[in-house]
Amino acid sequence: MDRSAFDVSMDGFEARPGISDPRPFRVSMPERPFAPIVFASAHSGRAYTAELLSGVRLSYLSLRRSEDCFVDELFGAAPAHGAALVAANFPRAFCDANREPWELDPAMFTEPLPKWVNTTSPRVNAGLGTIAKVVASGEAIYGEKLSFLEAERRIQAYWHPFHDALRLIVEDIKARFGYCLLIDCHSMPSSGQGQRTSGRAVDFVLGDLHGAACSSRVTRAVEIFLTHRGFQVRRNDPYAGGFITKHYGRPAHDVHVLQIEIARRLYMDEGLIERSPGFAVIEQTITDLIAFLTRQAHDLIG
Repeated sequence: MDRSAFDVSMDGFEARPGISDPRPFRVSMPERPFAPIVFASAHSGRAYTAELLSGVRLSYLSLRRSEDCFVDELFGAAPAHGAALVAANFPRAFCDANREPWELDPAMFTEPLPKWVNTTSPRVNAGLGTIAKVVASGEAIYGEKLSFLEAERRIQAYWHPFHDALRLIVEDIKARFGYCLLIDCHSMPSSGQGQRTSGRAVDFVLGDLHGAACSSRVTRAVEIFLTHRGFQVRRNDPYAGGFITKHYGRPAHDVHVLQIEIARRLYMDEGLIERSPGFAVIEQTITDLIAFLTRQAHDLIG
């Protein structure tokens, strides 16, 4: 794949209110020969532009609690091991790339929505559609209703470019190797997790749609890797996979998707939205996992 086609890196970018609107995503491609793997982080974007903040009633910190904070950094070693990394720059609170493109709550908008919009999905009912109504804590994001034109603008400007890039990379990897493994990278809040195993809080949740989206050999290999590192791991409960897992995961067509959820308490202060002393440990664990998967992908899938 031509690296220049995705020359959208924003290394060193530090989001803050009032900055000019950045490109919607960045792709970090490997310099060395490709591995048949791509890592995607749809929820770690933190470009809170003045345009996006218009009409928002919540504080900057409140908005950031909806992010999969720093997940793109945790998986940042992927290119050094021959794998591509696709990361959204836009915040999920404003456009969620792990939803269908048109999952919208009609109560959020000033005019009736077109009939083809999905207004009844469980995500919409929870206030977490493509354009979110609430943040993770349940607080309403906006003080007034939006226009449908604004929803269209965001979906065309953010959602579609992210998925166009991801689709092209998946197709290119499959063409090169005959198969592709997509790792969908996320984090989960400590509050509301509501799950413990053997008396311990869960550290990682692996989602493969109960075996429908990914080879069981891949899921089992990641589970064993993390368990041997001392982490508590569960499969598909409570996170079996979102839109990315469902849309791209087609093992019968040689595309496998595994969603990985990391407990935020392991690597960050969830109140202050800051990296904790545990960040380096989790970053190294993820780097080692990336190295393991890139070495073993052919034996697991090929």
